Amino acid sequence: MTLTFYMDNPVDRIRGISAAATAVTRGDLVVLPTDTVYGIGCDAFSPKAVTELLAAKGRGRDMPVPVLVGNPNVVDGLAYDLTQTARDLIEGFWPGALTVVVKAQHSLAWDLGDVDGTVAIRMPLHPVAIELLRSTGPMAVSSANRSGSAPATTAEEALEQLGESVSIYLEAGTCGEPVPSTIVDVTGAVPRVVRLGAIDLETLRTVCPDILSD
Repeated sequence: MTLTFYMDNPVDRIRGISAAATAVTRGDLVVLPTDTVYGIGCDAFSPKAVTELLAAKGRGRDMPVPVLVGNPNVVDGLAYDLTQTARDLIEGFWPGALTVVVKAQHSLAWDLGDVDGTVAIRMPLHPVAIELLRSTGPMAVSSANRSGSAPATTAEEALEQLGESVSIYLEAGTCGEPVPSTIVDVTGAVPRVVRLGAIDLETLRTVCPDILSD
């Protein structure tokens, strides 16, 4: 059964976040708001749930799922060999629309797709997302849409595309401009922009003047 909870109602918000956290724990999919677009998410450490997420989107393993976290300190448990510049970028732009590609800890029991030893991580700047993530721990989250369709800017739009493949929808109104996060690869000695999005190159260079861009 699919349920929608409205985050502008204080009682519904408490019930909704609790229901979403329970759904994630049992391996179900949920839709949550972020500061960029709505996301479809699940337990990052459940390969079965991640497989179901990719199936719901109609997406293959060649496009691995990013991970959202509710606290920047979590990164040290998910990544290794972070440079000081990488830490500076995280400190400068988290929570916010910066996704960093890091070297994944080899000991982690997850399967996010064909990641080649890396993982893309972000801490979103949205109170509902942060509250949920602090309850669940790291979640595998992709944009809440079918592959090839426009990203959802409301939970209602996500429901139209994803339907009953998702257990819980958290509706928090329109996300604003549907601009994706900026992605920076911090696995090397010098960070490199993979995708420019909500944070432009000039802003990135206020923290990391030497950042590379294709």
